[in-house]
Amino acid sequence: MSFSLPRGTQDILPDEMPKWHMIEQTARDLFSTYNFSEIRTPIFEYTPIFARGMGEHSDIFTKEMYSFEDKSGRHLTLRPEGTAAVTRATIMHALHKKMTPLKLYYIGPFFRYERPQAGRHRQFHQIGVEYIGEDSAYVDAEVIAMGYHLFESLGITDLKVCINSVGCDVSRPVIEEMVKQFLSQNITKLPKHIQEKFHSNPLRILDSKDEVVQAYIAGMPDIKDALTQKSKDHFFSVLQHLDEMAIPYHVTNTLVRGLEYYTETVFEIVSEHLGAQGTVCGGGRYNNLSAELGGPNLPAFGFGFGIERTIMLLDHLKKNYTQSIDLYLIPMEPLSRDRLFYLMHKLRNCNISCEMGYTNNLKNQLKRADRLNAKRVVISRETDRETKTVEYKNMLNRTQETVPLADLFEVIVSDFDVNESDYIE
Repeated sequence: MSFSLPRGTQDILPDEMPKWHMIEQTARDLFSTYNFSEIRTPIFEYTPIFARGMGEHSDIFTKEMYSFEDKSGRHLTLRPEGTAAVTRATIMHALHKKMTPLKLYYIGPFFRYERPQAGRHRQFHQIGVEYIGEDSAYVDAEVIAMGYHLFESLGITDLKVCINSVGCDVSRPVIEEMVKQFLSQNITKLPKHIQEKFHSNPLRILDSKDEVVQAYIAGMPDIKDALTQKSKDHFFSVLQHLDEMAIPYHVTNTLVRGLEYYTETVFEIVSEHLGAQGTVCGGGRYNNLSAELGGPNLPAFGFGFGIERTIMLLDHLKKNYTQSIDLYLIPMEPLSRDRLFYLMHKLRNCNISCEMGYTNNLKNQLKRADRLNAKRVVISRETDRETKTVEYKNMLNRTQETVPLADLFEVIVSDFDVNESDYIE
């Protein structure tokens, strides 16, 4: 019997992992610079958390969630996004009482039942941040700048920030009515799923990528005309801060994002290299979510991005990230094999990455060292038995020297700038 993967999933193979590690580590390092701390939530939650968080009329809730009953009849859902789960954890553990504001990030797998396509899978991996407990426009600008700088740190520079405001609770009904009035005469000409949104969630029509829909809404009045003065002041303060930090942006009047919990500022970071589905990062402000989940009033701002789509972008830009090791040991002389084996153990305790070959075919072992991108190679030949020396090759500049076997440990730790006192017996 043969087995295959469920549709919309993938195996991430060893030769692909350096890119994943690089993206994750780049994110961790940058988030640490901005003083964000990691949080990990369960892969599944009670379904109502997402119903109240994302909205029962959102596409994700109505069409894309993996929901099920467990053996006790509890309604559970594989998490389709991270913000609602992080907000639930904040409320449940009263994290806001220990530290306000909270600056959190997460990395992990998420699940949505949607049509698999390039960069989109039913199990996908996302990195996200949540800045909880502060409603200042400075926060919006800080988090957007952090997202932009993250992709810059990955070597991606062809990006633009699209930004808009969807207003507060006071202006939201006015905006929805504006959308309805504008589309009312032509709504029967639009696709059926758009007609359904017209009654349940008209603002989501603006988020449609359908070219027919985009043509109809192209002439719609700017929804920001319906904002309260407070929302306008907040939005233009965000733009001012982005200007001061030299973060390039484009105000996109139809940008609303896909989840109902968003308020005020929403944004996306877009790459022209990914075609119509060019968004690589998106987020915004969600001031009401904590209260919706039964918690205190905690204004918040965050974003998320998919690792798979980021890798697609890196591949398109031919960014090459390969794994390497520090040292590869080739004992051609049987009597030195034990000594090099124990040497390898000592070097690993000094955080020098090592590997050793156990066959006597020198050509094959050197090929393996090349495939592992070894920076240095040690070769112990039969002819070196009498002199008690080894060949020490620098694979980066293709030089070599003869080193006494007794001095090899000291030579290697010096070469890799490691303090011998760090060695752990």
